[in-house]
Amino acid sequence: MVIWKMKCSTCCLLAYRSDHNETRKINCSERMMWKYSPDSDPDLRIYPVSLGDEGNYTCEIISSAGTFLFFSFLTVIVPPTVTLTFDKSTGAVCQASAGKPAADISWIPPNNHSISEVHHPNGTVTRVSWVNTTLSTVTCLVTHPATNQSLFLDL
Repeated sequence: MVIWKMKCSTCCLLAYRSDHNETRKINCSERMMWKYSPDSDPDLRIYPVSLGDEGNYTCEIISSAGTFLFFSFLTVIVPPTVTLTFDKSTGAVCQASAGKPAADISWIPPNNHSISEVHHPNGTVTRVSWVNTTLSTVTCLVTHPATNQSLFLDL
């Protein structure tokens, strides 16, 4: 028997009993399923994954050899939406919106810049950096585990 337990505040259970060739799904999203066939590969598949899927997962395998527990923690990474604009009062403004984790912002050429961030209830973060410059072109570099982007702005 194989049982996946997910996020036990709502306790989604995905189970397979080989001696009856029976599967059960209790309190699980339709996005949660067996990767292939639970008889040959008991891997869990969540597609598409969402921020709400983040958390602890337990796989329990029960066989004649004993009971085996495997623990996993799913971390969901969300790429930010990146923009680079110009504002007369603040200068060049680079924004990395709703990323998880927060994106890093730097400038080329390196310059004294200001930065602020907003933490959203869903766990994402928006970072904004601005630089007042007399150069004709600036580049904003946004670094994030899901994406790296360079934006150029002619001033």
